[in-house]
Amino acid sequence: MKTSFLPRLVNGQDGDPALFVDLLREKRALLFDCGTLAPLAAAELLRISDVFISHAHIDHFIGFDHLLRLHLGRGKRVRVFGPPGITACVRGKLSGFTWNLVKHQRLVYEVHEWDGRRQRITEFHCRDRFRPGPVLEQRPSEVLWSDALITVRAAVLDHKIPSLAFSVVEGDFWNINPVALEQLGLRPGPWLNELKREVRKPGGPAANLKVEGCEYAVRELAERLLIVTPGKKLAYVADARGSEENLAQIAQLAHQADLLFCEGAFLHEDRERADQTCHLTARQAGQAARRAQVRRLVVFHFSPKYEHRYSELEQEAQAAFLEGAPPVGSA
Repeated sequence: MKTSFLPRLVNGQDGDPALFVDLLREKRALLFDCGTLAPLAAAELLRISDVFISHAHIDHFIGFDHLLRLHLGRGKRVRVFGPPGITACVRGKLSGFTWNLVKHQRLVYEVHEWDGRRQRITEFHCRDRFRPGPVLEQRPSEVLWSDALITVRAAVLDHKIPSLAFSVVEGDFWNINPVALEQLGLRPGPWLNELKREVRKPGGPAANLKVEGCEYAVRELAERLLIVTPGKKLAYVADARGSEENLAQIAQLAHQADLLFCEGAFLHEDRERADQTCHLTARQAGQAARRAQVRRLVVFHFSPKYEHRYSELEQEAQAAFLEGAPPVGSA
């Protein structure tokens, strides 16, 4: 399975929620939720370009200070995405420190607050002591973020407060057909990477590309030389009431994902406690995964009440997921 995604739960299935996704095609990583980050190496934290916060409960957001400490002194721009109120939460974190010696720092946090309809973007520049800049309101879009490598969508789930779930799809892989290259009488070289970059441009490729002193139409070269392998899809769901509305939204967001990380805090025998605390049971996580027709389910965010019994949560989730599921790869 070709993919640039290398995901791992920072604190395992029973610790604070934090999913680190290394992007192997770039020196870059994504972070979904920001619980305790101590297990991550400094080099890994410094690769994080985008942070996606489901909601700002302490176990999902306490690691932000750790991230900030590592980012200081680096000329980085880090995007932070979250539900209504995330801008105030980031501002509160940043305003908790004294910033009188940072006028030459180039660190910027770009906070995207999304309510399911539109984004409100606020920048916090370290050199300005992290005072918030003017709010830029974006027009409605079903896409939370998109660049040449990834496309991220979100859904607003009910956790007594808005809690975001996310899906991320990597861009298609473009491989070179060596037979077609030889038929065109062209030699491999840096121009092949330039061709791939042109094809991936959001606004469309340039008309022509110079190769070995001659002009070639980019679209014609792409059609002749590039073999397309679709990118993979990953979904992340943390903290949501087990309501029909939430389960339907999860199924739509995670539809045919290659990998779904989904909370399953309680056994279904304790569903009353799950309802009271607005969490999914392990069985509901498995049912949501089956309904979404995902290829693989990883259940996490186990309640500590099941210490030494976590395998029961895993078994319940996987049993519900696999029950009646079609074989992988079937229509």
